[in-house]
Amino acid sequence: MDFELRHAREKLEREQRDRMQRAKAKADRERRAKAEAARRREALEASHRERRLDAARAQEEAEKKIEEVMQLGKGVSFSHMFEALRYDGPGDKIKLPPSSFKELSDEGALDKGPMYFRLSMVRDTVPGATMEQDTEEATCCGVLEFTAREGSAELPMHVWNNLFRSDTPDVPLIEVKYVSLPKGTYAKLKPEGAGFSDLPNHRAVLETALRNHATLSENDIVVVNYGQLQYKLKVLELKPASSVSVLETDVEVDIEGSDSVLDNEENQHVLVPLATGKVESSVVEEGKFRYYKFSVEESVSEKVASGRANIEVKIDTDASGGDTDIYVSRHPLVFPTQHRHEWSSHEMGSKVLILKPWDSSSVSGVYSIGVYGFKGTSKYQLSVAIKDVSSQRVGEHASASGSVDADSVLCRNCKRHIASRSAHLHEAYCMRHNVACPHDGCGVVLRKEEAADHVHCNRCGRAFQQREMEKHMKVFHEPLQCPCGVVLEKEDMVQHQSSACHLRLIVCRFCGDTVHAGGEPVDARDRLRNMCEHESICGSRTAPCDSCGRSVMLKEMDIHHIAVHQKS
Repeated sequence: MDFELRHAREKLEREQRDRMQRAKAKADRERRAKAEAARRREALEASHRERRLDAARAQEEAEKKIEEVMQLGKGVSFSHMFEALRYDGPGDKIKLPPSSFKELSDEGALDKGPMYFRLSMVRDTVPGATMEQDTEEATCCGVLEFTAREGSAELPMHVWNNLFRSDTPDVPLIEVKYVSLPKGTYAKLKPEGAGFSDLPNHRAVLETALRNHATLSENDIVVVNYGQLQYKLKVLELKPASSVSVLETDVEVDIEGSDSVLDNEENQHVLVPLATGKVESSVVEEGKFRYYKFSVEESVSEKVASGRANIEVKIDTDASGGDTDIYVSRHPLVFPTQHRHEWSSHEMGSKVLILKPWDSSSVSGVYSIGVYGFKGTSKYQLSVAIKDVSSQRVGEHASASGSVDADSVLCRNCKRHIASRSAHLHEAYCMRHNVACPHDGCGVVLRKEEAADHVHCNRCGRAFQQREMEKHMKVFHEPLQCPCGVVLEKEDMVQHQSSACHLRLIVCRFCGDTVHAGGEPVDARDRLRNMCEHESICGSRTAPCDSCGRSVMLKEMDIHHIAVHQKS
């Protein structure tokens, strides 16, 4: 009996304990479920709250962007993304699609004068990118026309290179914003290489290049072309803003010196100053130039023009090395070449070149010397000297005016006048050891052992030593092609590029710029006045006469003064 009661009691206790555990587990599950539901509810509310905040921030940024665009555009809101395409053209004016013209017209941009735009790259946000990096990948420009296909903008090389400096994406996207730019008052530029400051009137050359530009932005690279040479200048500073308009305004320009070293072998087009009477030593490789410059003062030019002094350019070349040629020109021809120069010397080894200006009134000025490596690597010493030849000329004049001795006979071999008492002895010796060159017009008397080395060019008739003939044929008779397409030999090419080539550089007598000459002018009167095509067009501009105020064409101004204002 006791056993059954105890067993029943234990069973009841176990059942009660199990019920309590189940009730406790159920309470725990309900508590965890409530906590999870509360957590999910809080997370959902936080997500909704974050989305509302993001939407508010996006709306605020959009409003700020619209406000910024409106401020930049002075009331004109234009900001679109386009695919960037390249086109070959000068300057910084882009092409936009026709729809952009309609939108800008509706915004009233056409009534605000020239239109300017700020271009920036569109790329994924990179963590850690700075505002400075973003600024470097933006530039400003003008607009050329609205003929691009929809969804794209065509950029000239200047804008493309300044916008995509590091790398070009597969599909370059850019953001184009209409902006209002102030007129520039000051610009500081710095050449990236040496040689730009050596150009004659380099500020006028820069001004001519900037005529194709509507804007300038800091850190932009401006490319200036001078003939076949190209110079790059970086914009360091602008006033009154970091991007300015250069249309219809006067900009004060400062050009800093370049950091490039003068003896940089990769840059051939650098003028090394050469003082008169000083010797410059250097090395030139085959097929390359080394350039120098020297000046002739007014006091010296008078002596040279009157024939009392000569300008001598002397080069001593190491005989064990290669061979050099020298080419000399007077500015504005800055860098003389094989087929564009005023004086040249092609003798083998050391040589002396005497400069005799074509116009005695234009002796003074700056001259350039080009030392060309004709063969091998050549070591040389170059110098320029002013030689007084007044005493030499007097002696030459006296000997030339002297009369032939009456008691003399003419040697039949060397054609020299010999005293009659020794004529037979001289003639016998002369015929045994000397021989006269049989070439028509030559008649040079040579030693018989040297006669075999004396040859004449079968094309021009010039006399040389045998070892010089190969160089002569290569320099003077090898066909050369002018950039304009004409193929001529050296001497004809020099004449062509100095007076006939429409791509030759001249200094315009009316605007002062260094420009391509162009072809012959249409007006026969301009041809009679020795004007080129550019000067004929440039001189057609009118200016008020200083005396009467009447508007007269620049090329007719001198005739106007003579005909109207010159007193009889």
